[in-house]
Amino acid sequence: MTDSKEQGIALPALVALVVSSAIGSGIFDLPSTLAQAATPGAALLAWVITGIGILTLSLSLNNLVLTKPDLTGVSDYARAGFGDFAGFISGWGYWLSAWLGNVAFATMLMSSLGYFFPPLKSGNSISAIIVASIISWALTILVTQGIESAAVINAIVTITKMIPIFAFIVIALITFKAGIFTSHFWANMSTNLMGKVTYTAPTRAGIFNQIKGCIMVMMWVFVGIEGATTMAARAKKKSDAGKATIIGLFSLLSIYIVVSILPYGYLPLAKLQTMRHPVLLYLFKEMTGPIGGAFIAVGLIISILGAWLSWTMLPVEATSLMAEQGLLPNWFGKLNKHRTPANSLWLTEILIQLFLITLLFTDQAYNFAYSLCTSSIAVCYALVGAYELKLGLENRQQSMIWCGLIALVFEVVGMIFAGLQYLWLCTIAYVIGFVLYYRARKENNHPISKIEWIFMIIIGLLALTAIIALILGKLKA
Repeated sequence: MTDSKEQGIALPALVALVVSSAIGSGIFDLPSTLAQAATPGAALLAWVITGIGILTLSLSLNNLVLTKPDLTGVSDYARAGFGDFAGFISGWGYWLSAWLGNVAFATMLMSSLGYFFPPLKSGNSISAIIVASIISWALTILVTQGIESAAVINAIVTITKMIPIFAFIVIALITFKAGIFTSHFWANMSTNLMGKVTYTAPTRAGIFNQIKGCIMVMMWVFVGIEGATTMAARAKKKSDAGKATIIGLFSLLSIYIVVSILPYGYLPLAKLQTMRHPVLLYLFKEMTGPIGGAFIAVGLIISILGAWLSWTMLPVEATSLMAEQGLLPNWFGKLNKHRTPANSLWLTEILIQLFLITLLFTDQAYNFAYSLCTSSIAVCYALVGAYELKLGLENRQQSMIWCGLIALVFEVVGMIFAGLQYLWLCTIAYVIGFVLYYRARKENNHPISKIEWIFMIIIGLLALTAIIALILGKLKA
């Protein structure tokens, strides 16, 4: 037991995992993405709302780690609260979202390297796919050598990649102009077909629509907040997973708010909207010159590598746990001599490689597959909130009730804001997983219940209608 604890992941590494999982490439485009959706006042309100929603999710995860120490990860909470089938839906969706996100990291990393090596700039050239494939396989091999050692490397990467972000914050503070920031602070905003931005007096509906547009963006930059909880079984102390989640949340929230709001005080909103991507790179280049642009480009490359490493570890932890619980075939949970679920890792890497190859011909295959799973991570989070709410009602604990309820409502509203068509598309991905779920239940002599069959039939019918709608052009990925 002592040896196991010595080999476990320490609190600083868990915090680094949370931060690195969430901070990928999104932060480097956040100023422009928010500027396209809202004026500064509406953006700040959206951060308050998102902060409350993500805080209650983080508190729910912390509460569940402390009150249910025998459970590990988001799928485990869904299973404990609502049965095996809910656990499968949560875990399968988590895995899908995670590895498809790695395909996105690959293309973004190539575009970032293209700042220095132009042949890679498109992100889907032959040379870009070859380089991305080499990096992807290298990260997988690293993780197969032991997740604990990979977590230590991830902590080092996290510290390194934060240096350019903090440098940007310092320069942005120095160059901040209050007059630019307060101009059109609360205005309604619209952009015509020519790209010209016009402002009108603020209205409730106008501010609401701006907040709605922001929340859609803000929700996704917090994906990964559950990283420490997912790795709780490998922590030196399981309670550290909850602490790491809360520390990571406040670190992320502070960084995101400052990075996204300060540029409103450097450039007029209309110019901020139309900057080249990644925005932070070209903003810093404008503030400090070409050397500054290169500095941020290096930070972006390190940031993506760090997030990519984190998301190489997290999805296989989910499938390994599901195999232990009999939700996936035992093959997914087999460990190598380094206590790493190698089978899951190699399967995930092969799928990533296949999608990278499709990028040589078109980016539509990736866009379609990614659209299937954009909402599935929110389903996982919603089930965490629902389980926290259920436990709060059972134990009559007001704090748990409110945390669970707010987290649940926030995730459901977020899914609605993002578009229910994505949930509809998700059903196709879930139906594919039902084959493995059926095999796992048979393998472990656990017959599928009538209610599970009913849910599978309903989801299957929804998936069939989604496929028909796609063929007829009524639904777009």
